[in-house]
Amino acid sequence: MLATRIRRWKPVALTTAAVLVGLTVPALTATPAAATTTAYDSTYYKNAIGKTGTSLKSSLHTIISSQTKISYSAVWNALKDTDQDPNNSSNVILLYSGVSRSKSLNGGDVGDWNREHVWAKSHGDFGEVTGPGTDLHHLRPADVQVNSIRGNLDFDNGGSTVTNGGGSLVDSDSFQPRAADRGDVARMILYMAVRYEGDDGFADLEPNDKVNNGSNPYIGKLSVLKAWNEADPPSAFEERRNQVIYDTYQHNRNPFIDHPEWVEAIW
Repeated sequence: MLATRIRRWKPVALTTAAVLVGLTVPALTATPAAATTTAYDSTYYKNAIGKTGTSLKSSLHTIISSQTKISYSAVWNALKDTDQDPNNSSNVILLYSGVSRSKSLNGGDVGDWNREHVWAKSHGDFGEVTGPGTDLHHLRPADVQVNSIRGNLDFDNGGSTVTNGGGSLVDSDSFQPRAADRGDVARMILYMAVRYEGDDGFADLEPNDKVNNGSNPYIGKLSVLKAWNEADPPSAFEERRNQVIYDTYQHNRNPFIDHPEWVEAIW
């Protein structure tokens, strides 16, 4: 059962102008993200509490690397559970488009949904291998055509409207999810960067502030992902998903859903 969420206060805009010559009014910054739950702080996260920077990242890596891995074929049924439409148990909610679609329409044809690797599998060349290629914390159901449009693009702001993409945008070198999914994407990408550090036979996955990363084990833009994490805090859907993965499948958590403020503490 999910713990009570800790609410965030939104920043109040500064409206008073400077009236003295040469007086500079300091710019307000967004209120930092706050924890959605502290229920695991004395148990699961106990070795990470109080740390920042590389020390926090290292501790979280150790914690979340203890996981049960599933096969790529098993991902189909897992996604039908993790991404179930809260208003229709026969459907899943699709990433990027936000469409509710029948669980039975999983496949590769137009009108189907398939398994989107949010950390594009070519960015580190891990394919569909058990491990990063099957990690539910970055695998989501997505419309086949929208998934194809995203391809292996990095994430950034701007672009042209994606057909049936729910407000997502795309250009030649990047993809911008609809507003309701931007924080989700940021937290999935940063989970992967902490989970896969190159010590288990897979590439050391890291975010950077570039696009056009190609087959390198990097995804950008970090500055944009950080802004998305702040602007789109974890939703009840995202929190439930994290809990189901923890309870039923991998038995590890995405720490940035529980503690989105740890994004700024690390990066």
